[in-house]
Amino acid sequence: MTDADDFLSGPLEKLIVCPVCDAAYQLQRPKHGEQAVCSRCHTVLIQPRRKAGMQIIAVSIAVVILIVFASVFPFLRISAAGRSNAVSILDAALSFTHGPMMVLALLTAGFIIFVPLTRMLLTLYVLVPVVLDKPPARYAIRAFRLSEAMRPWSMAEIFALGCAVALVKVADLATVSFGPAFWMFGVLVVLVIAQDGYMCKWSVWNSLEHPKRR
Repeated sequence: MTDADDFLSGPLEKLIVCPVCDAAYQLQRPKHGEQAVCSRCHTVLIQPRRKAGMQIIAVSIAVVILIVFASVFPFLRISAAGRSNAVSILDAALSFTHGPMMVLALLTAGFIIFVPLTRMLLTLYVLVPVVLDKPPARYAIRAFRLSEAMRPWSMAEIFALGCAVALVKVADLATVSFGPAFWMFGVLVVLVIAQDGYMCKWSVWNSLEHPKRR
């Protein structure tokens, strides 16, 4: 048996695999504030932080509130030739609900609103019991796996970029003013990006697969 075989023949819980390049390492848990980084592709594998769970829960609650209000409040108001019109994100996403464009409208609403909202609700479902030192919720592992699978389909950032490009073109044709939902959505995008970067996925998986004994 080779050295590599000896390395991989140990207990699986003592190994960690990089999700980007599939490099395998012997598990060594870093201290709070430290990082375990893949030496091949420099992906952060473990990054524990003190009270990170409570902070992520607070951010998730804030994002849920912002998504709900940003969906119904006016996003933009456009004025031209003495006429003005205000539209919300939900109105824009569902503006083509007739005919063959209905599928596109539903997908747009899903990617912009419902996927990010579902991810935040799943995060709360998974993390709240863990942070409160209670046994993981039923199907918590499946919920967290689903949340991670939905990550590429949460396109709030893409929508914000598209709005920025569209505003540059529309600004020469009409007067554009921002509604309250615009600023809510801007804060929402920042919070979602911050939460994704702040969460240590290994810590969450470890808490779910090896819950504390009470």
